Amino acid sequence: MSPRPRNVFVVGLDEANLRTFRAVPRAEELCFHRLLTIQELQHGEVAVPDLLDRARSVLDGFDGPVDAIVGYWDFPVSTLVALLGKEYGTRATSLESVVKCEHKYWSRLVQQEVATEHPRFGRVDLDTADPQPPEGVRFPMWLKPALSYSSELAYGVGDMEEFSSAVEHIGQGIHRVGRPFEYILDQLDLPQEMAGVGGRVCLAEETLNGVQVAVEGYEHDGEITVYGVLDSINYPDSTSFLRHQYPSALPDPVQQRLREVSQRVMRRIGWRQATFSIEFFYDPATDRISILEINPRHSQSHAELFAYVDGVPNHHCMLALALGEDPAMPFRQGPHALAAKWYHRWFTDGVVREVPPPEELARIEKEIPGVRIDVVPDEGQHLSDVDQQDSYSYEVAHIFTGGADEHELREKYDRCVAALRLAFDQTTGRRTDRTTDRTT
Repeated sequence: MSPRPRNVFVVGLDEANLRTFRAVPRAEELCFHRLLTIQELQHGEVAVPDLLDRARSVLDGFDGPVDAIVGYWDFPVSTLVALLGKEYGTRATSLESVVKCEHKYWSRLVQQEVATEHPRFGRVDLDTADPQPPEGVRFPMWLKPALSYSSELAYGVGDMEEFSSAVEHIGQGIHRVGRPFEYILDQLDLPQEMAGVGGRVCLAEETLNGVQVAVEGYEHDGEITVYGVLDSINYPDSTSFLRHQYPSALPDPVQQRLREVSQRVMRRIGWRQATFSIEFFYDPATDRISILEINPRHSQSHAELFAYVDGVPNHHCMLALALGEDPAMPFRQGPHALAAKWYHRWFTDGVVREVPPPEELARIEKEIPGVRIDVVPDEGQHLSDVDQQDSYSYEVAHIFTGGADEHELREKYDRCVAALRLAFDQTTGRRTDRTTDRTT
């Protein structure tokens, strides 16, 4: 008698990632269930108690065992996985460890206990009459909410005029995530240094220079393992990603330092039986590495890249940990030596005139081997109405490419962009929080 399929509930499961889940080892033994939709989780102001009730309704009404509850998005998904895991007895890291990653100010406080590889930083309280840069933090700097989606409401500022403008814009939009995040903070026994800080404050930190790189890893049986290092490459003269590329081209000694810092910090955070992703900057001029931010989940943006190069998407690690299995990844067993996720962007607002239908995307993917395409906006949608965009551009398509070298990756990307023929009608702009692009 064959074993029963194991039921995996995925918070915010979307079609693109469902396709990737079906490529993990022994996927036929798993049954994937959507637990809340992206629309419920990310549209408008988040109501965590309501989301918990909706999730409980689905889980309690399910006719069968709940073997795992997982997720690959940031707040509120990351916190829901921790809360529901504790309630339903599924494997997950603690809520406190998740918040120590996601609350940007608290995360910096923990990092500085065990590492010097971070920028000078400080807190900016938006409730004061005249918010000022923290003492000892110099321009140029970044101003970010304590918690935000993607790079939403994050601003690079070079002087007091830009600082004041950024404070005003952040103050207008911070409540959408800040208020529900304070509900999560209320569930924790906070240390003295976090008393009264709350979720509606900003982190100010000095601008980092160099190249951006991401580290993917997990904790299992008391060991922190880093299974991949990726390069993140921006558009010229912009802070917006052009592509993620795997494996990293950084020298091996630098990658080893990235692993060591990641292990040290995640141990201090108290990370257990879950995946993580840490973004760094490496400055070749000074040979300095600095933590940009810690994500309490693996990056679903990188899943296809690991499949192309190593033979298995990194969703495998998340699923294996949640099911109590060995999360070890294969190494360089995929069909390509190099892989990239490209962000095809539009840098002004517009209305999407035309989006290729699924059969057209399938045709392009068939004609250009080693590519996958996900179009982000819907036909007729204002780009400024698309969720989870950064403060400087709009993502219109994600294009995954695998190849033998960078030349082949770029050639495939260019062919996909030309074949998509995405069309936009210009508008006067719906988003009002634009500032000038700044290079980090």
